[in-house]
Amino acid sequence: MLVVELGTLIAGPFAGRLLGDMGARVVKIEDPGRPDPLRTWGQGERDGRRHFWTVHARNKESITLDLRCPDGAAIFLDLVARADVVVENFRPGTLEKWGLGPDRLHEVNPGLVIGRVSGYGQTGPQATRAGYASVAEGVSGLRHLNGFPDRPPPRMALSIGDTLGGMFAVQGILAALLARTTTGRG
Repeated sequence: MLVVELGTLIAGPFAGRLLGDMGARVVKIEDPGRPDPLRTWGQGERDGRRHFWTVHARNKESITLDLRCPDGAAIFLDLVARADVVVENFRPGTLEKWGLGPDRLHEVNPGLVIGRVSGYGQTGPQATRAGYASVAEGVSGLRHLNGFPDRPPPRMALSIGDTLGGMFAVQGILAALLARTTTGRG
């Protein structure tokens, strides 16, 4: 199974990582000159590599492509033609702005499963807002449950909002792959 991963930080890449852990070949696409910020996160490092990055990048191949330019988009669409899954976690409308929304991807590969991870969904009044785990944890009340009554709620060591988002994305992707076995469509 070939998974193409687009996006940065934790939720979408966590979904890609889980699929890689399950045996998928995962190709992570990064923007030239603007690599995933996770490459520099965390305190522990060895030989100039951050441990946090090595955990989130495991079982992945990384390439750089500028999806905004015709050559980069063409290479991406060639990958999509052979892929089973695309996982992305851009703000809603980003792929469509580049002419690479689901309609275009399904023209190239009708069986493609597309997992879109966003903080507030793909549609609705808050869809265009950036989604961050820390905000979701605060808005949901989860942070209120953590810490001490006389102090502000602390950030948990694990980005629970992102990891849960990634896990639920994988569940949806696996269900869509199963449905594809009977429908032939992603």
